[in-house]
Amino acid sequence: MKKTKDFLIPFIGLKLGKHHFEYQINNSFFEIFDYNEYQDSNIKVNVVLEKKSTLLELSFKHKGVVNVPCDLTSEDFDLPVKGKMKLIVRFGEEYNNDNEELLILPHGEFEVDIAQYIYEMIVLSVPLRRVHPGVKDGSLKTEALTKLNELIVKEEKKENKQEENIDPRWDKLKQLLTDK
Repeated sequence: MKKTKDFLIPFIGLKLGKHHFEYQINNSFFEIFDYNEYQDSNIKVNVVLEKKSTLLELSFKHKGVVNVPCDLTSEDFDLPVKGKMKLIVRFGEEYNNDNEELLILPHGEFEVDIAQYIYEMIVLSVPLRRVHPGVKDGSLKTEALTKLNELIVKEEKKENKQEENIDPRWDKLKQLLTDK
């Protein structure tokens, strides 16, 4: 993975207090991570960096849409996504990102790369099962669903035909059950 200059925040020259950053994310961002699950994406990410004397607090929020295929019909649709995440940046002897909510940077570091955190936050906000909203409310019209509906109707007709062709001797046996 290559580092991106757009997602490097140089915190050394910032005053104590809150600082706001805004990013517009599209598919070129996901190409950095070799992630190609989305046909298209348009996500707005807001980052608030609060600089304190001994640490940094980062608050991430994102909202937007990703275009994904439906798991049931394979039809592409825009799936709304949103989420938020907090990250605390402290300073120590060596770099450590083992904890998902805590990042330790070595003393003397002057910038933080937030691209990985934005990537993970967005990818984890997309549900595992993606169902087109038209499937839920019954308004989606596709070739696959039309064909399935045709097959269901044929099965019901076959069952009705089978009931009509029942041997009349079975009717006499059914009467024995009801005549008790």
